[in-house]
Amino acid sequence: MEAKTLLEIKNLKKYFEISQGMFKEKINVRAVDDISFSVREGETFALVGESGCGKSTTGRTILRLTDPTDGQIVFKGKNIEKLPYNQMRALRNRMQMVFQDPYASLNPKKTIRQILMEPLRVHNKFPREERLEKINNMLKIVGLSEEHLDRYPHEFSGGQRQRIGIARAVILQPDFIIADEPVSALDVSVQSQVINLMLDLQEEFGLTYLFISHDLSVIEHMTDRVAVMYLGKIVEVADTEELFANPRHPYTQALISAVPISHPDEEKERIILTGDVPSPANPPSGCSFHTRCPFAMDICRKVEPVSKEFSNGHKANCHLYTDSENKEEKEYAINHS
Repeated sequence: MEAKTLLEIKNLKKYFEISQGMFKEKINVRAVDDISFSVREGETFALVGESGCGKSTTGRTILRLTDPTDGQIVFKGKNIEKLPYNQMRALRNRMQMVFQDPYASLNPKKTIRQILMEPLRVHNKFPREERLEKINNMLKIVGLSEEHLDRYPHEFSGGQRQRIGIARAVILQPDFIIADEPVSALDVSVQSQVINLMLDLQEEFGLTYLFISHDLSVIEHMTDRVAVMYLGKIVEVADTEELFANPRHPYTQALISAVPISHPDEEKERIILTGDVPSPANPPSGCSFHTRCPFAMDICRKVEPVSKEFSNGHKANCHLYTDSENKEEKEYAINHS
C-alpha cells in the first residue's frame, strides 16, 4: 500500500527583487522558478544541486520563513501558502527545521535547558511539570545527558551542537522536518553519527524528512527519493537507487560522476562541466542547462524542455528524450552519456 502524500508543492516560485545598473532598474532573481514535487509520509525526500540552485530557499519557503511569490504549498491536505501569521505559527509545531550551521541557529545567550524549553512553552506542549522530563529524555535520545542542561552552545563541539538543534526540532513531535545541509559543517567522522541519529529518530517517531544537500554520497545513504535542482528548477526526480543506477539528465550524470570513489581500484569517468552557472537574475532561454551541457542541441537553446516520465516515477526535463529533428545527434548523446 502506497504511503499518503504529506506535502505537495505545486508550481512554487520565489523571486527576489533587486536593483541593477546605473538607473537602479528593478529585476527579479528567480531563486525558485516553478517547481513541483510531493513528499510521502515516512520517507526521506532529497533536494540536491550545486550551491545557489535554490535548495535552501525552497525549504525556507515551504515553512513560510519567506513567503512564496506564487504557487501552492499543501501540507496534510491544507493549503498553507497564504495562511495568516498566527495560524502559520501554530502549524509550525508540525513542521520543523534543522539548520546548516549548528552554532548560528542556537541562541548563544541561552542555556540548553532554555533552548529546549522555549518551543514547548511557545506551543504549549505537555503539562509544565512534565516538560523538564521530556527535555531530559530527548537529550538522552540524541546522545547527551542532564549534566549538559545548564551549559551554553559555545561549550559544545559542532557535532554536539547539531544534536541539540535536532533535539529542538524533534521535541515538539512534528510530522515533517526540513534538514538544510545538516552535516555539511561537521567533520566526516561526526557526519555519519548525525546521519545515523536522524535515521533512528525517523524510525522511532515516524518522521518525514525533506533533506537538502549537495553531498551525493550522503544522499545515496539516507534518502528514498531525490529531486535534482539546477538554477531554480527541478530537472530530474527518481527513487534514489534508480537515480544513481540510471541518471538521465546530463546535469545529474555530471553530479554523480563527481562523487569520490570508495575504493582505489574503482574506475569512474569524470564529467567536467565547462562554464559558470548562469545568473538567476538573467537565466538563459530554452533549457537553463544548455550553456554548460555537452549534448546541447539547437532546440535546447530555444525551447524549455517538458518533463518526460520513464518508469516508477522517474522523470527528467531534457530534450534528449523528447521528439525533435536532431535524431542522429540525440542518439549519439544518449549512447555516450
